Amino acid sequence: MHVMTVSDIVASPLYPVSDRESLGPVDLIVACGDLPPEYLSYLAHAFNVPLFFVKGNHDIRFEDYPPRGCTDINGRVLSFQGVRFLGLEGSMWYNGGPNQYTEKQMKTHIRRLRPAIWWRKGIDIVVTHAPPLGVHDGKDLCHQGFACYRWLIRKYRPRFFLHGHIHVNFQDDSDRTSIIDGTRVINTYGYHTIEI
Repeated sequence: MHVMTVSDIVASPLYPVSDRESLGPVDLIVACGDLPPEYLSYLAHAFNVPLFFVKGNHDIRFEDYPPRGCTDINGRVLSFQGVRFLGLEGSMWYNGGPNQYTEKQMKTHIRRLRPAIWWRKGIDIVVTHAPPLGVHDGKDLCHQGFACYRWLIRKYRPRFFLHGHIHVNFQDDSDRTSIIDGTRVINTYGYHTIEI
């Protein structure tokens, strides 16, 4: 399965899509936040594949303009072609805006998802906006990662942990990835494709 990941900026090769074939096969699009709902709707239509998303800390228009043809996976465990996805929206709380959570609140969200994870016999891919603490994150409160994400990785050993939120222009796609306890943690800033 080929998964295209997107986050944080509208990527010019994707909007508009001028040469669909050059982007290779895409079976699913996963959006890791801070993208306009119209962009997500466009991608789902242009590629004609399912699109899973979580909201970022700047996604304030989704209640009034939900992206058409897309699935919000925040707080859910969903399967696609036998691969189990877990979604967690938002960033660390820093000014009380939407989609911001304290460490304690995010830990509570994860605790509530444990029965769904158990029922589906684990998770393969975690989709978040913010990164795990100490992995690709920043020093300011807004861009710090969640410590409970590190626990989630240690406990459930997902194959991939996809996040956005941290803006880095990668010269080499290998710089996007860190291996943490056997899990590939990938910064999806812009767009990137992974093969499952």
